[in-house]
Amino acid sequence: MPAHELNNKKTINAWALFDWANSAYALVISTAIFPGYYEEFTPDILNIGHFEFSNTALYSFAVSFSYLIIAALSPLLSGIADFSGRRMFFLRIFTLIGSLSCTALYWFEGAPQLWLGTSAFILATIGFAGSLVFYDSYLPLIVTEDKYNTVSAKGYTLGYIGSVILLIGILVMIQKPEWFNISGGQHAARIGFALVGIWWLGFAQYTFYHLPKDKKAFFHWSVLKNGYKEIYQAWLSVKVMPNIRNFLIAFFFYSAGVQTVIYLATIFAKVELNFETAELILLVLILQLVAIGGAYLFSMIGNKKGNRFAILIMIAIWIFICINAYFITEKLYFYSIASLVGMVMGGIQSVSRATYSMLIPEKNHHTTSYFSFYDVVYKTSIVSGTFIFGFVDNLTHNMRYSVLALALLFVVGFYFMYKTIIHPKSI
Repeated sequence: MPAHELNNKKTINAWALFDWANSAYALVISTAIFPGYYEEFTPDILNIGHFEFSNTALYSFAVSFSYLIIAALSPLLSGIADFSGRRMFFLRIFTLIGSLSCTALYWFEGAPQLWLGTSAFILATIGFAGSLVFYDSYLPLIVTEDKYNTVSAKGYTLGYIGSVILLIGILVMIQKPEWFNISGGQHAARIGFALVGIWWLGFAQYTFYHLPKDKKAFFHWSVLKNGYKEIYQAWLSVKVMPNIRNFLIAFFFYSAGVQTVIYLATIFAKVELNFETAELILLVLILQLVAIGGAYLFSMIGNKKGNRFAILIMIAIWIFICINAYFITEKLYFYSIASLVGMVMGGIQSVSRATYSMLIPEKNHHTTSYFSFYDVVYKTSIVSGTFIFGFVDNLTHNMRYSVLALALLFVVGFYFMYKTIIHPKSI
């Protein structure tokens, strides 16, 4: 039994507040402001050694590299979280890496600081994803199982509210820098990046103070192997279960498309349709708002028609989105496409995780292993999707072809999802 009280309101609030803290990175840095800033204030073509890259391709490769590192480290971090008792220590470390890296982006003014900006973005992404491993691992330690969904939803809600508040504040600074005695929009954006780091680290202190303290177990080097052993155990099970295998292949391909769109939609809008900063942020707010309704809508469809049906419908919509994005020229039409993205963005991840829960064997002591494997598939899908997008963009110097490449990923995902059978008793 844990020494601390389960379902304690103050502890729950402290846990949920971390979502408020770190979601500022997810919205401001990875989606709303930094991608467009990176594209605008770096040269269109960059020569690195003997290779030539477009700046948008280099940004895509930076995301790929970040998640490659995270995917490699994830089993190791999970093993440490589960077996070493050092959750708080590593939560603090990754939060510090992520928040300080966001703050370092203040000094990224353009081409002369290209490697500072790119490296800080990579480290911020690693800090964000690494901290989530330990943040998520606290949930079963602080609440009983019947509270998981409610408390998790509370964190998501606080994260959404907090990140939007900060984003709107930064938007006001960018649009009206004279109100704050700031020299211009670029300077305001850089201050915004620093504010993300301060916001993240500052609000996280409440979480650090109130969550259960570390109870360090005796450290042995075998702890470092446990996470990888879990992944291997899951792989041995998955490869002889056709339904789970087909689902995970489908999940890999369509997640590669989904997450690449999330990371690169604003760059596409800026480069191909000449969206201004305010228009980009409006675009992101539309995505965020519609995503909440989309999650509930497709959850309802899944309950009535089955999760397989719901996912197939969502993948079909994603294919429609990518094909239309290739031809789109009008900003107003892009807003309608963005609404569709929000609708299926919110639904596909939640329904996918629920579907995977249905497919894995019940009462199996390797459940944690199955979900660790799922997490690695998810992260490697981001590596693949963003790399393909960047590769096609760099090859053709036209992001519209990159979007068509994403459509092919969704087609493959649709095929393997169609082959997946979810037994009625599981739905």
